Amino acid sequence: SPPGLLLLTSFLLHMEESHASPPRLICDNRLIQKYIEEAKGMEKRVGQCQVLPTLSCPALLPLVDFSLQQWKSKSNETKWREILCDLALLVGAMAGAQSQVTECGAKQLNQLYEHANSFLLLLLQGFSWEAGPGEPGCSPRSMEQNDVTSIFLTYRQLVQGKLRFFFHDLAKDSCK
Repeated sequence: SPPGLLLLTSFLLHMEESHASPPRLICDNRLIQKYIEEAKGMEKRVGQCQVLPTLSCPALLPLVDFSLQQWKSKSNETKWREILCDLALLVGAMAGAQSQVTECGAKQLNQLYEHANSFLLLLLQGFSWEAGPGEPGCSPRSMEQNDVTSIFLTYRQLVQGKLRFFFHDLAKDSCK
């Protein structure tokens, strides 16, 4: 969606201008809430499709559930790497599913792909930690799904869970 793209662009431009001042996405809780609401909306719209194809080639989705206690004990860099791995797997699953979903759901899947890819780029470009392609430990817990709606559910859970808490943790350190 153009407003989402505009937000991302302004966020990335803001980050380029000044690495010292914390990015708006992290410090303004309303932005992550907006992304959560958008994820819920896409999930709801795809759920309204009369017929969604069963994926002939199953999507490999990250298991994004987590223990808040364990999450809090991790460093921000570890959290960042975990979210990157989850998002990369999810974006790959979306790309694979796009060719299998036509008619109803195709537009939402494309929109979801754009949102997830934006977050992936944002996490790669917006933080100073190094991400190597052969990063050890970048094999998130996962499972295969033949149901298109599970892709939307996984994305919403990731944004609503790990990503929101990650930004919250960063905000505690960066936003005054």
